[in-house]
Amino acid sequence: MAPADLPEEGEHVVATVQSLRNFGAFVTLDEYGGREAFIHLSEVATGWVKYIRDYVHEGQKIVARVIHVNTEKGQIDLSLKRINEHQRREKLLLWKNEIKARKLFTQVVQALSTSPEQGMELFGDGLEEKYGNLYKAFEAASSDPKVFMKDNGKEVWVGTFAKVAKDNIAPRHVSVSGILEVSHPAPDGLYRVRDALLEAKKVAPESIKVQYVGAPNYRIIVEGRQYKNTEILLKKASDATLNFIRKEGGKGGFTRHK
Repeated sequence: MAPADLPEEGEHVVATVQSLRNFGAFVTLDEYGGREAFIHLSEVATGWVKYIRDYVHEGQKIVARVIHVNTEKGQIDLSLKRINEHQRREKLLLWKNEIKARKLFTQVVQALSTSPEQGMELFGDGLEEKYGNLYKAFEAASSDPKVFMKDNGKEVWVGTFAKVAKDNIAPRHVSVSGILEVSHPAPDGLYRVRDALLEAKKVAPESIKVQYVGAPNYRIIVEGRQYKNTEILLKKASDATLNFIRKEGGKGGFTRHK
């Protein structure tokens, strides 16, 4: 494993292109204090690269994969071609969120008349452990301040943290879905299926939608602000439909969308 101030092989990193040569590009790593890294020409793109400037330019912000780290010399080799567009967008989003979280955290500690270092020791480290990172903690506080404050007790920092979150981060929108397979053999089976699907809607009328896909399949969609609670609603709604149709003598099943 690489030292703490070095990335690990396979890691995705954000970098800034500093200079270009015929044989590759020299970059600095934004998340590792501007440490220098190198991208060989053969790792810029798939296939033959004639002009490196057709792919990157000085000052450009890029996302690359770490392919080699020499811990003794501190040398880092990167690849642009070994990362896809989805991975690139995902990493950039995480990086931007981290930067935003740091700025918001600075607002919190300034309001509390303390330093970022003391703030991390007092509650920042705990939030990162609990929520995964600071941005997710701010998201949780923005989505449901009451739950956040309840979950984190009556510490003096909680109210300030929640206010900064609410003022600066739009609540996250979560949507989960699946397919209900519902049928009934009786002559009035269609009406019993309809009633079974209405049972799903009753669980949370404002958050749940049921769409016709093609008998006997119906899509159920649940929307909310917190992933865990939305998942719970999806299970309750699908269970309500299945329990109803089975009591009526019909058949049912549920497949969760990934």
